[in-house]
Amino acid sequence: MRTLWLNLLLSAALATASSQTLAGETRAAQILDRFEHANQWRDHVMIAAHRAGSMQAGKTLYAENSLAAVEGSIAIGAEIVEVDVRRSKDGAFVIMHDSWLDRTTNCKGEVVEYTLAELKKCRLVIEGTGAVTSEPVLTLREMLLTTKDRILINLDNKLEVTDLPGMIAVARDLGMADQVIVKENLWNQARIEAAKAALAQAGGGFQFMPILADDAVHDAAFAGEVDKAFAPRAIELINWRNG
Repeated sequence: MRTLWLNLLLSAALATASSQTLAGETRAAQILDRFEHANQWRDHVMIAAHRAGSMQAGKTLYAENSLAAVEGSIAIGAEIVEVDVRRSKDGAFVIMHDSWLDRTTNCKGEVVEYTLAELKKCRLVIEGTGAVTSEPVLTLREMLLTTKDRILINLDNKLEVTDLPGMIAVARDLGMADQVIVKENLWNQARIEAAKAALAQAGGGFQFMPILADDAVHDAAFAGEVDKAFAPRAIELINWRNG
């Protein structure tokens, strides 16, 4: 399992905003400025809350990928919440890390076997304690509405790369594509080309964060290929080999 707080080696890639902000500027816009102009503000490490930030100080306080976790992350000053996106049986984008419901809800079975209406009857569970919350499985739209103008949101695509344009379309409909960072695993040139095609279809105005994991990427030079293809402002590096 990746660590709760995704440091992502962002200390050189992400940094703080100017102390002077424009009147009326949203918090999300201020955070985006830090993200986009990191080299000007090298003293700051941005913090991303993994699975919306269900754990704090080593304790599980909230159900993962829940609105309660998002509110907790915002309250302690996190600048990005990372959430996971899947689809229901009837095609709705929903927020869920696993392909099954057993670990994080009081329902059983595969996410894709439930319609959105059926998923709305499931309640999120706080892992470890087993406490059932009042929160249902969330849609992507519901999650975006909660984060809008308050914090950047990092969408971890648990579907196909071709689903990325649909996710961005939801954010664009809400007028917040610029507050979204989408990420995708990359491991070879074919995957780079597939991601480029999907991002082009999605249109501009959002951020892309490639994921490079050492169980799939064995040549450090591949990072250079990713940089040339996307010029990303951040890359997620996953070290599985050391547990």
